[in-house]
Amino acid sequence: MSGLVIVGADGSTSSLGAVEAAAREARWRDAELRIVHAFHWPVARVPLWQALPMPTRDEIQRMSEGLVTAAVERARTVAPTVDVTHVVVRGAPVTVLEAQSRAAELSVVGSRGVGGLVGLMVGSTAVHLAAHGRCPVLVVRDQSEPAGPILLGADGSRAGSAAVDFAFAEAALRGAGLVALHAWTTWNAPVPPPQDPAEPYASAPGMLAEAEERLLAEALAGHRESYPEVPVELRLVHGPTREALIEASGAAQLLVVGARGRGGFAGLLLGSVSLAALHHAHCPVAVVRQPGPR
Repeated sequence: MSGLVIVGADGSTSSLGAVEAAAREARWRDAELRIVHAFHWPVARVPLWQALPMPTRDEIQRMSEGLVTAAVERARTVAPTVDVTHVVVRGAPVTVLEAQSRAAELSVVGSRGVGGLVGLMVGSTAVHLAAHGRCPVLVVRDQSEPAGPILLGADGSRAGSAAVDFAFAEAALRGAGLVALHAWTTWNAPVPPPQDPAEPYASAPGMLAEAEERLLAEALAGHRESYPEVPVELRLVHGPTREALIEASGAAQLLVVGARGRGGFAGLLLGSVSLAALHHAHCPVAVVRQPGPR
C-alpha cells in the first residue's frame, strides 16, 4: 500500500459525498488524502458576433482553488486527523485522475459530476476510471454513513481474486461483516467431467450446485484464516449474477466486484456485471482490477 487515497472533486453534490467517503477511507488506512481537481480552459467555437462572455484564466483559477478549499474543509470535518493535500491540474478529469491513480492505493469518485447528463446513473468519469485506473476505484452515490456488511461478488475466476483480497481487507478496516455472493445458472456453470470417461459428459441432479458451492469456498480459501475477525456469510444464488448482486446491495454498505470475471470477452476492461453494478447498485461500488504495471 502507498498510504495515499485520492478523490476527484468538481464541486458537485456527488463529489462532496466522494470527498467524505475518501476521508473515512484515509482515516481507516492511516493514509494521506489527496483532493484532485481538473479543469479545462474554456474554448468558444462560435462566430465572433455571437461570442458569449467567458471567464478569464484568473477567474477559473480562483474558482478552482475555492472549490478545492471547500472540499478540504469537508474532508477535515469528517476526518480531522487525516493529512489532507490538494492539487489543481489543467486537463480532462479522466486523464488527470487516471494519472494520479498510479501513486494511490485507492481512488474515489462520485457517481456523477457537474457535467453529467440528466438521467445517467453514473457518469463517464467514474466508468472510465473504473476501467483504466491503476488501483481499486470506489464510486460513491450519496453521503450516507456506512451501514450493513461488505458485499462481495465472487465468481472464482483468477481475474476476481484481487476483489476478494480487497473485500476482506476493507471489511477488516471497517469492522464489518462480509457476504460473499456467488450466482450461477445452468448456462454459465462449467459442467464437471464424469468420473468414468465412458459416461456421457453431463451432470447428475444437484452436481452443478455442489460444484458451484465448492468454487465459492475455494475462492475464499485462506482469507478467512487471514482475517479471523471478519464474520463471513457464503451466499449461493441460483440466478443471474447482475440481478442477484443489485438486489443484495440494498442491504450492504459497499459492493466489491472485479473489473472482469468468468465468461468475460477477452480485451474488455469492464465486464457486464461490473458495469451493471456501477449503474444500478443501491450502495457505493468498488471495482478492483488485477494489479498491473504502473
